[in-house]
Amino acid sequence: MKIRNIFLDRDGTFIQDMHYLKDPEKIRFIPGAVRAMQEMTRNQLKLFMVTNQSGIGRQYFTLDQYSRVHEYLEHLLADNSISLTGSAFCPHSPDDGCACRKPGPGMWVDLREKFQLKASESIMIGDKLSDLLFAGRCGFRAAILVLTGYGPATLEKMGLESRPGKWFEAGTIQKTPLLVAQDLFAAWNWIQKEL
Repeated sequence: MKIRNIFLDRDGTFIQDMHYLKDPEKIRFIPGAVRAMQEMTRNQLKLFMVTNQSGIGRQYFTLDQYSRVHEYLEHLLADNSISLTGSAFCPHSPDDGCACRKPGPGMWVDLREKFQLKASESIMIGDKLSDLLFAGRCGFRAAILVLTGYGPATLEKMGLESRPGKWFEAGTIQKTPLLVAQDLFAAWNWIQKEL
C-alpha cells in the first residue's frame, strides 16, 4: 500500500526547538526541512502537523500566542510552496490526563475522521519518543526518528545505536517499524523510494 500521509512533529523536526516558542519572529527552519517538505508536496503527499504544546497548559504562553505562531508558520510554508493538509495540537500539560497529548492517539483520531485517512498509508516523523509511540499506538506504517532537536537524546534513551538509515527490528515501537534518519531531508530520501 502506498504512503500517502506524512505526519510531522513541529519543534525539533522541521523548525528549531526554541523551548516554548511564542514569538512568530523566532521561527527558524531546520536546514533541509523546507526542501524535504517541498518535495513531499510535489509528490502529492498530504502533510499533517501534530504537536504537543504544553506551554499553553503550563501558562508559559497563551492560545492566542500559539495561534499567531501557527498562522505565521503557515505563511512561511506557503511562501515556499508548501501547505499543510491539516494540523492538530494538544494544549494540555502532561498532568492533565488528556487523550490528545502524544503519545495518545487523540490528534490522529480527529484528523483521521476529518480527512478519511488510513493508518497503513501514514508515517510519523519526529524527534521524541512520544512521536514514535504515537505512530505505534495509531498503527502507522512506520515511524522515523530524526536526529535533530531531541533526536540524539531520544536515541540514547531508547538504548539504540546511532546509525542513520538503519531499520530497527519491527516491534521496537509497538510493532511499528522504526527508521533513524539524520534529518527530515534524509527521511524524505527513504520515503520517496517507497512511493
